[in-house]
Amino acid sequence: MSLPLSDQEKHQPSVAEQADADYEQINQQFDLDPADIATHAPSLRGRKLTAAVAFVAGTGFTLFGYDQGVMSSLITGNQFEATFPEVVVEASHPNHATLQSFTIAIYEVGCLFGALSNLWVGDKLGRRRTIVLGGSIMMIGAILQTTAFSFAQLIFSRILTGYGNGLITSTVPTYHAELSPSAKRGRMIMMEGTLIVVGVTIAYWVDLALFFVNWSSAQWRVPIALQLVFEIIMVTFIGFLPESPRWLVKHGRNAEAMAVISAMEDKPPSDPEVQRTYYGIREAVAVETSSQGSLRELITGGRSQNFRRTVIAVVCQMMQQLTGINLVTYYATILFQRLGLSDVNARITAAANGTEYFLASFLAYYAVDYVGRRQLMLIGTIGQCIVMLLLAILGYINNGPAQIVSVVLLFGFNTFFAIGWLGMAWLYCAELAGLRTRAPTNALSTASNWTFNFVVVMVVGPSFNNISWRTYIVFAALNAAIVPVVYFFFPETGGRSLEDLDVVFALAHITGEDPVKVSLRKDVPLAGSREADEILGVSTGVQYHHATKPSTSVSLSSEARTPA
Repeated sequence: MSLPLSDQEKHQPSVAEQADADYEQINQQFDLDPADIATHAPSLRGRKLTAAVAFVAGTGFTLFGYDQGVMSSLITGNQFEATFPEVVVEASHPNHATLQSFTIAIYEVGCLFGALSNLWVGDKLGRRRTIVLGGSIMMIGAILQTTAFSFAQLIFSRILTGYGNGLITSTVPTYHAELSPSAKRGRMIMMEGTLIVVGVTIAYWVDLALFFVNWSSAQWRVPIALQLVFEIIMVTFIGFLPESPRWLVKHGRNAEAMAVISAMEDKPPSDPEVQRTYYGIREAVAVETSSQGSLRELITGGRSQNFRRTVIAVVCQMMQQLTGINLVTYYATILFQRLGLSDVNARITAAANGTEYFLASFLAYYAVDYVGRRQLMLIGTIGQCIVMLLLAILGYINNGPAQIVSVVLLFGFNTFFAIGWLGMAWLYCAELAGLRTRAPTNALSTASNWTFNFVVVMVVGPSFNNISWRTYIVFAALNAAIVPVVYFFFPETGGRSLEDLDVVFALAHITGEDPVKVSLRKDVPLAGSREADEILGVSTGVQYHHATKPSTSVSLSSEARTPA
């Protein structure tokens, strides 16, 4: 026997009726067709989607690390030297030290041009297609490197491989940041730094294993060819992932963007958090598309502070290289040989160094969202400065015990770099730029990374040949100079959404405060709030879960409409 329903129960909406109401609300509020949103829904959602994006992005950075580490010991292998005598450093050919450095460093020139080309192709192709293009170019370059029989072919193929890697490394951090919830973004992108070291470590151990194949060119051809595994995985699996919602909104594909955000949050489109994220992105796009887009926007100020943000990003990547990390990464085997280790022991120590580097990177992974970006960079830089200074002192002493301690200190340098700069530079630059300038800013910052990567790698070989242990003094001084730059000029980006950072810089402009100080405040309004709209100069009629349909266009104040 059933009881009669109360009036309230009689009017309780069914699941279907509630869904219809939610869809009507979305249609009224954002002028989006719910059926269109459902059509574009990704097959993966929530944690599965986050994990899949992290896997593809991580594969790209493992590939990056593998390419950085693979030449470390190959270049002094007997089979490589037999095929390319131009890299054999002898007293009768002192200029070969420069050619040896050139063979390693020319890869960075390709990376530089790849990163710079992203200024033009990045926003046109989108994040996914740019990564696919870069991966495909790397495959061709890897095949040409593997089959090289002349020094000219080797150099050309290294430039080509680097070009593809430049496209990838200037796109993957942005893609990963734009598909990561703000609460997890720091750890997810710091994991990319860890995976760079995974690639370096794999390269060191593969080189060590093949070192004993001293009767065949497989000693160096197989390690170079193995990068194809990472390239194929990355290009194949990114086809199953969605495009960045921020890029989609920027290009008018709003329903698809809402579907991706819903999948990222693993919540329905009617959820307030999904709508706030979508609205925050749409609001940022409206501000950033209020003027004609061009590379000139990179030098504008005003509320967007594009010039300041671009300069900080470029300097950040420059400083990552000037710490001296690639003195260790690219020349690990040679450095350990200079410290008195045999060919085999030098390679074993280099592989162990890479393994310790990988383990140390987890310190930053767990600390980044608790300690903050600035603090970790400062801790890492101070530690690196002290290590370089000690290496110079021990290099001057240059006896057996001093060499042993120097080996240990090279492990210590990697530890401090892993804490402060390994993944941090990529994370920080991806977070810092505004949406409208994010692709060109990351292209320029990545180009800065590769430019100074080339400078460091090119200089180190001749430097050790000419001034020996004094090379460490140069890098100690550079690390010392980095500390005040970070402290006085680098805002904190942790704990905020990418759109919240627009509010930080706009508020600093309006109040005349230092953006660093504003970034450390806890009272900065969140993007999407009425207070944030006023700071950004945006006037909208949007209210979440409001029955009145807002205007589909975002009206901008005259100040926001005119670039500074």
